Amino acid sequence: MASSSVPAPRPHRPPLPNVAFRRLRGPRSPAEFAALVRRAAREIGERVSCDARYVGRVEAGEIRCPNYAYERVFLHMFPGRTLTDLGFAPRSAVRGRAARTAGDAPGATETDGAHEPYDTQDPYDPDDRHHDDEESDVLRRAFMTGGGATVAAASLGPLGLSLDAAPARRPRRAGAGQVSALEEAVRRIRLLDDRHGADGLYRRAAAPLRAAYALLDAGATRQATADRLHAGAGELAISVGWLAHDSGRFDDARSHYAEALATARVTGDPALEAHAFCNTAFLARDAGRPREAVRAAQAAQRAARPLGSPRLMSLLALREAGGWAGLADRAGCEQALVRAQALFGRGPSDEDPEWMSFYGEAELEGLEAQCWSTLGDWPRAARHARRAARLQDPHFTRNIALYTAELADDLARGGRPDEAARAGTRVLDLLDQVQSSRIQTMLAGTARVLLPHRRAGSVADFLDRHASRPRAV
Repeated sequence: MASSSVPAPRPHRPPLPNVAFRRLRGPRSPAEFAALVRRAAREIGERVSCDARYVGRVEAGEIRCPNYAYERVFLHMFPGRTLTDLGFAPRSAVRGRAARTAGDAPGATETDGAHEPYDTQDPYDPDDRHHDDEESDVLRRAFMTGGGATVAAASLGPLGLSLDAAPARRPRRAGAGQVSALEEAVRRIRLLDDRHGADGLYRRAAAPLRAAYALLDAGATRQATADRLHAGAGELAISVGWLAHDSGRFDDARSHYAEALATARVTGDPALEAHAFCNTAFLARDAGRPREAVRAAQAAQRAARPLGSPRLMSLLALREAGGWAGLADRAGCEQALVRAQALFGRGPSDEDPEWMSFYGEAELEGLEAQCWSTLGDWPRAARHARRAARLQDPHFTRNIALYTAELADDLARGGRPDEAARAGTRVLDLLDQVQSSRIQTMLAGTARVLLPHRRAGSVADFLDRHASRPRAV
């Protein structure tokens, strides 16, 4: 009998824990170690969104070899060691396709064929082995970016174009590689927003969101993959909704947040539900619907309570405080602020969601400043805004501009025009890097308040420079 040319399926092999990496973490919690990884990345100019979940996946052996950015960071953290010393497998062993050499093809790059950001493709999983490599590569390339807001926006294009070019071809069922690429898409959008603001990104980000929901329609190879796919699509909807929100497209934002909430409800995902309600509360506050903001924030807290993250509950209490401030309910606002501060004081937890990487002491101060500003307590608002700008990690360029714009407005309304003009000028210095309609609107309001003081030298300089800037289309 002739032997079959079809190879016998290989059995699924569970991942082996990465004991070496766990030893390197030592007594630190996964969240504390993740913070060290992010700090090391900044030291060498890399940008990674490491969190406790990522550390846990490495230690569980799910990530057999890190992507190139993480590789550079880990080797910087542990000089003299190789990836093998850190407990990882050789990169050639975990590629989705055979490793290429420089002579295989012109223009080959170090990331060709790599499953990034997590090299999680299982060579023993026939579904993963036959998933659509081209679609996964397009997902990954869509979120690789250079510097500048324009380049960042352009980097979101390829995914949408590839799907539009072949509308009749139904996407294959999603495997682990595609879901990992979707999760990286969410991280990339957040990083770009932190750097550049939303205005240059929103229109481009709609195409990846369509692609994510096309993957949902196609289904997934495993239930665990399907769960990650739904969570990833919901988080991407929230991220795109935030880009719409921050660029002043409130109706679009509301639609995206509602889509994420529906996804959370369908799949019974309380973490996604809490995130969707959190952003809905923030949007309602900004759209002048403070009572809805309170209700949405309280719904978010009900969803989040079983998750075991004090920092998440702290942020949601701040969302509630913002709604009470909009209702001019000072007592309700103060009670929510006290609760937010107490919860924040409990410190980080392994259960903190990855998307909350922005929420530190600076954001706590900034959101409290917004509450006091809404209540008309300008001196108190200015104190918190000044603290927020001083405490903010330099990586979050957009937030530095936001807090400084808040400070300028609070100072202007509190009768300190010279200080307000100087703060406003610092914001103008950042607007070449940051494109945010929210910040531009705040700065325009500050300029109007300062008009009666234009005879002062610093005020006049700020107003002239502000007036000379091109208006956002």
